[in-house]
Amino acid sequence: MNILFIADPLASFKIYKDSTFAMMREAQRRGHRISACEPQDLLWQRGSAVTAHVRDITLTGDTVNWFEERGTRAVALKDFDAILMRKDPPFDSEYFYATHLLEQAERDGATVFNKPRALRDHPEKLAIMEFPQFIGPTLVTRDPEDIKRFHAEHGDIILKPLDGMGGMGIFRVGPEGLNLGSITETLNRHGAQSLMVQKFLPEIVDGDKRVLIIGGKTVPYSLARIPQGSEVRGNLAAGGKGVAKKLSARDREIGEALGPILHSRGLLLAGVDVIGDCVTEINVTSPTCFQEIFDQTGFDVAAMFIDALEQALEQALPA
Repeated sequence: MNILFIADPLASFKIYKDSTFAMMREAQRRGHRISACEPQDLLWQRGSAVTAHVRDITLTGDTVNWFEERGTRAVALKDFDAILMRKDPPFDSEYFYATHLLEQAERDGATVFNKPRALRDHPEKLAIMEFPQFIGPTLVTRDPEDIKRFHAEHGDIILKPLDGMGGMGIFRVGPEGLNLGSITETLNRHGAQSLMVQKFLPEIVDGDKRVLIIGGKTVPYSLARIPQGSEVRGNLAAGGKGVAKKLSARDREIGEALGPILHSRGLLLAGVDVIGDCVTEINVTSPTCFQEIFDQTGFDVAAMFIDALEQALEQALPA
């Protein structure tokens, strides 16, 4: 297959932990050809198919100079067998526009994972609200008075922006309510933006578990991101420690319930974040933790993903 990865700049990859790199490595191991570009390399000209300026690459096995560029070219997206949208958040206006170009590429005949419409329809914080049976007390609002009432009811709460990633902008306010007004003003920009408020889950001390769902099926291990020191956030980007764990019965219940639904909507890969027994986010843009799970357990998440990709492409072929 010819596979195009739309991702962050290759020079920014930390290949010892990057899940997109793990996908590339497994794809090349199977003989598939790899190309890469960034969302800014997409273009759509009147009367033409959506095109991208891409770099054809080969992985070298070296830890520093980890790829060689075979050449650059402008190519219609429909000429690839598969396109993997792996750009990290934020899901800003440019990301939004990229999903529209990718959806047009689908109309041209391209096959894109995760589906562009599904990316738009599942904002990573809000998506959990569809599944109230799996989440803790949660409020989405821009009204400070609603937040005060939620705090009065639950006492210990977490506030976070809807467009954050890697633990950015997450605040905890305890029963004393110190700085609740200031934090609310900062996050909702004096009422201009919505934010999410959740009851604090003390089980965070055991980690914020990333449960990966591939092709509707759950990876048998999660990666628990455990906060360090006085930090309340478990995100690896915020200094959390990643510990691979076998799925609990509740983790499996969540994965088995959400997996088929998400897969049916065009989400080949999703990362469900679970604290204790509660889902806190559903990550669909560029879920990670492939390499950490493999390094600690030997379970090859990238191989499971490429298996699912190959199967999805076989099913998409005309009879």
